Amino acid sequence: MLVENPHGADNGRMHRTPRTENFPVASWLSPPHLRAPILAIYRFARTADDMADEGEASTDQRLRTLATYRAALHGGPGWPEVFGPLHRAMATHDLPMAELDALLTAFEQDCRGGGFADRAELLAYCRHSANPVGRLLLRLYGIDDAQALAEADALCTALQLINFWQDLSEDLPRGRHNVPRSDTDLVALLDWAASELARARALPHRVPGRAGWELRLVWQGGARVLEKSRRLGARLWQERPRLTASDAPLLLVRAAMMKCPP
Repeated sequence: MLVENPHGADNGRMHRTPRTENFPVASWLSPPHLRAPILAIYRFARTADDMADEGEASTDQRLRTLATYRAALHGGPGWPEVFGPLHRAMATHDLPMAELDALLTAFEQDCRGGGFADRAELLAYCRHSANPVGRLLLRLYGIDDAQALAEADALCTALQLINFWQDLSEDLPRGRHNVPRSDTDLVALLDWAASELARARALPHRVPGRAGWELRLVWQGGARVLEKSRRLGARLWQERPRLTASDAPLLLVRAAMMKCPP
């Protein structure tokens, strides 16, 4: 898991497809019996992301393709290599259609672009683009209590925000405007992401086994990117903070020492 999200487009949203996302793509920490459904969700999101972001199609063409893709999600024809495995995963693990629909809504919003007027608009986007990923993964682990879902939403929102802020130096020159127009103070934006991350601190302790350890590393990875972003200060507009191999020992130690808050 990396601190990046499966949504991106050349219209003002992230250009971060599920190649580097905030859910595990059959990683070595994922239980073997869950790798197929995780890959099915990945393939679904990645294919939709390409529709929203790749090639030379017009906005209207992209939206029409996504509408056909949504119909296939609901049982229509097309993309059997995507929806065969996905529908099996949905049946086996009772994956909610609403979360998959929400992801498509975010990709449609990516096509339309326009940026965000304020934090409320950005949070609404995160509820479609990021939070469904965490909810789908929790369902795979059989976790669906309200507190865990709220913490998963906070984690996914935090990762979306962190990724937006760490990509400022790359996104702005490409005309991608992810900073709310009403709120451009970098310190305030980083504080906002940190507060969302803090709300999710207990989540790794709710998820059993290796997945819980992976969540610890995800949480610590997000915190580490925030640290590096704060150190850059105003240079964050020109320079992207990155996690490198040298960060791995620190993240492992911090993950091992991570305590569940009261």
